[in-house]
Amino acid sequence: MKLKLVAALTILSLSPVLALASPSCTKEPKSKWMPEAAMKAKIEAMGYKVKTFEITGNCYEIYGKDKNGERAEVYFNPVSGDIVQKGD
Repeated sequence: MKLKLVAALTILSLSPVLALASPSCTKEPKSKWMPEAAMKAKIEAMGYKVKTFEITGNCYEIYGKDKNGERAEVYFNPVSGDIVQKGD
């Protein structure tokens, strides 16, 4: 009985981690992606202040501040530059 309880609690504790998986932003090959410098310029033109810029899966992802100065974690389609998902 204790083993089943431990197993159930372990699975429940992992649920938030699984929910935070990065989104799928594109199926296009990297050769079709917007260059990083162009993407950074587009993101800044949207009003974001980029602290960290990285490739996560098949997305461009930033951590920084939005135009209101609020913390932002944003995933972008690397081909179109469109926002795919926002978080904190």
